[in-house]
Amino acid sequence: MQRDDLENSSSGFDEEGLERRVEKLAKINAVLMDRVERSMDQQGNAFSLFQTAIGLDAKVRSRTEELTAVLRRLECSNEALVEAKDEAERANLSKTRFLAAASHDLLQPLNAARLTISVLADLQESDDTRQLAGRVDQSLQTIEDLIKTLLDISKLDAGVVTPEIQSFALDEVLDVLEASFMPQAEAKALKLKVRRSGLLVQSDPLLLQRVLQNLISNAVRYTSKGGVLIGARKHGEKCLIDVVDTGCGISEVELETMFEEFYRGAAAAKSDHAGLGLGLSIVQRTVQALGHTLEVRSRPGWGSTFRLTLDCASVATSLPDRQPTERTSPEITRGAAVVLIENDRDVLDATVRLLTNWSCKTLAGSRLDEVEQALADLGRPPDIALVDYHLDEGRTGVDAVKALRDRFGADFPAVVVTGDWSPEVAADVSAANCELLRKPTRPAEFVP
Repeated sequence: MQRDDLENSSSGFDEEGLERRVEKLAKINAVLMDRVERSMDQQGNAFSLFQTAIGLDAKVRSRTEELTAVLRRLECSNEALVEAKDEAERANLSKTRFLAAASHDLLQPLNAARLTISVLADLQESDDTRQLAGRVDQSLQTIEDLIKTLLDISKLDAGVVTPEIQSFALDEVLDVLEASFMPQAEAKALKLKVRRSGLLVQSDPLLLQRVLQNLISNAVRYTSKGGVLIGARKHGEKCLIDVVDTGCGISEVELETMFEEFYRGAAAAKSDHAGLGLGLSIVQRTVQALGHTLEVRSRPGWGSTFRLTLDCASVATSLPDRQPTERTSPEITRGAAVVLIENDRDVLDATVRLLTNWSCKTLAGSRLDEVEQALADLGRPPDIALVDYHLDEGRTGVDAVKALRDRFGADFPAVVVTGDWSPEVAADVSAANCELLRKPTRPAEFVP
């Protein structure tokens, strides 16, 4: 009995143990299968991420190459732009130098022509021939103005004109302008009024004078009746300068194009004394260089107003005194000994004729050594030297003046004449304490 019970008990134990073992193995199997499945999922995700990373890397590499190519093209474009800008600046400066050299070469024969016309006019006895000589001189004046204007535009475009801003009394400039334009206004029976203000302004006096000179010249030229008013007044910290005329006026269409080079409006087409169409272009460029502003109001048939706005000043910088131009009298020049050094034969001959008409004794030559014998025969120091700046063999008129002063004293008076309008030449002449006379020279007028 006990044995049967033991066997039954052992058999039950084995079956229960086996079931537990099977159940345990099933759980272990389920866990393992779950881990295997999760491992497979993770491997699948990792592979997917790996594929995504490879794709992104390819896209980044492609975009990087595209960006690098764009940057290289942009760099090349910038280099090309810089090179083009430098080339344009070099071309502009070359144009300025060319015009400066060309203007010097053109002014030389023009100077000789004007001197010759002056001598020819003095030799004529009839009014008709004098008037004809005057017309020729007027044509030469037009050519001179054109050359100077083209040179000025070139300098302004090249940025080589540097305004010398200073404080000065505006009335000093207005006085010069009134004296210059009053004869023209009176010849046309126009009223020219200048209203002075006593204001001190900040500007370059020479450039400001040229701006107002162009504006007043146009106003007088295109006004047939009435008059021209130049007035200045203070407005806050600014000075307003108005040039008002009662001329033909300017249409709306012309207001948009009037500052272009060589533009001549409807009024110019009807005028016998129309300008070159460059004055207002010069005005606009000069005003911009000075930092001023210019406004225009006009009504066809009623007239125009040009308003220039600039800064006022509190203290004035003294300007060099402007001596009134004196008419040359034969009694003043009679017997004066003049040393004339000029390497252009036409200018030399014309100047000798002019000085002879002024009753001067002229010691002339293309080089200083050519007048040595004349100086020795003179028996006394000459009264003045008139020398061209650019001489042969690289020499200058300043060199000739130094040689004359070594011989006749440091106070020996000298005038250097030149068609070279560069600041370097002006500075060299000023440093030598000589007077500067720019070509084409204008012969002084005689007092009968």
